[in-house]
Amino acid sequence: MTFELSGTELKFNSSKPDALQEISGGIGNIIHDMRTCQQEIIVLCIGTDRSTGDALGPLTGSKLQSIQQHPFIYGTLDNPVHATNLEETLAAINSAFTNPFIIAIDACLGKLENVGCISIGVGPLKPGAAVNKSLPAVGDVYITGIVNVGGFMEHLVLQSTRLNLVVRMSEIIAGSLAQTLRNTFNH
Repeated sequence: MTFELSGTELKFNSSKPDALQEISGGIGNIIHDMRTCQQEIIVLCIGTDRSTGDALGPLTGSKLQSIQQHPFIYGTLDNPVHATNLEETLAAINSAFTNPFIIAIDACLGKLENVGCISIGVGPLKPGAAVNKSLPAVGDVYITGIVNVGGFMEHLVLQSTRLNLVVRMSEIIAGSLAQTLRNTFNH
């Protein structure tokens, strides 16, 4: 297998050939264990297209929208969900759905040896933490992509992140989510 268990988090190397299938399996298992049949699955992709490193969320949302006709995707390149509209988006989701099951997706910074890894875990993620923004924690499940090294001048690091890495990771996340959603709703 290409993942490793780190606490309550699964970590996958996105450069492995079977990463998409492994991530899909991990997400599927978590959804199966946690979600009740009545809960609508909401995919909330957080980030902005104004920063290469922070574009993982909107790229993933747009890609997922193009390959999977799941109606509840928030955060695309056309309509990103970011620091200035996150609370408004969460309010809209909570008024439209009763007890939604939210899969939150965001970019993050990490250690050099983990750049390119995709993590999934149970519980909310804290968007904006790498750049010291105080935003609400969001999600029942999270998916994060480690796009670059953290620890120093985070804004500049996000701006200078390689687009190729972010696009590749967004394609893997979107593909794995599309596969998981197809499997979830076909059973």
